[in-house]
Amino acid sequence: MSKLSEPLQTTEAVQRLRKLDCCTVSDAFDRMGLTGVVTGVPRASGVGTLAGRVTTIKLGVGDPPPGPPRHLGTTAIEISGPDNVIVIEQRTGRDAGSWGGILTLGAMLRGVAGVLADGPVRDIDEARVHGFSIFTRSFTARTARGRVTEIGTNVSIIFEGVPVNPGDFVIADSSGIAFIPAEKIYMLLDVAEDIGAKETSMIRALRGGLSSSQVMGGDYEDLLKR
Repeated sequence: MSKLSEPLQTTEAVQRLRKLDCCTVSDAFDRMGLTGVVTGVPRASGVGTLAGRVTTIKLGVGDPPPGPPRHLGTTAIEISGPDNVIVIEQRTGRDAGSWGGILTLGAMLRGVAGVLADGPVRDIDEARVHGFSIFTRSFTARTARGRVTEIGTNVSIIFEGVPVNPGDFVIADSSGIAFIPAEKIYMLLDVAEDIGAKETSMIRALRGGLSSSQVMGGDYEDLLKR
């Protein structure tokens, strides 16, 4: 059994990730030569850092997969829990909700951490009342019914141009979103925590009386090279 397949290890990784912020993780990406940072997708509801392991939803047009009818998003909710963030691809160009109010309540009752939607979201006021974290660029009142359908759950998707696989990790806050491949999570956490510790030392130095130029000199400029 691999380290990442053990639920306890997943929880540990998520807990460590939730102590960071997206800027520190982005800096770790730079040091490691990784891509996967998304900017410009605002928080629509909720507060604080959103982080967890990814459950994906891929929406499209055409007939749904064979089997009993299910509303989009319900499968993802039922296989997710407190360690998970649901990430949705809805790149059809159609004005149709990729997420809505009843789905928000269902996800909250499962303890799901939040939702990232590459597509319109509806019932956003309900999410705001609940304090449920959603990030999206756009809103709509139009239902998905008759407009888009769920192509798959926990399949590979594209979010704002970034490939995302089920089981990857993600962190999101008001500065941006970063998707971390599952096989890189422990190395990424080590690097990001190192960067965060160095920045904490700089903050202490500033509060201790050193000038900004002293604190943010050569060591700061070379921080991502180490």
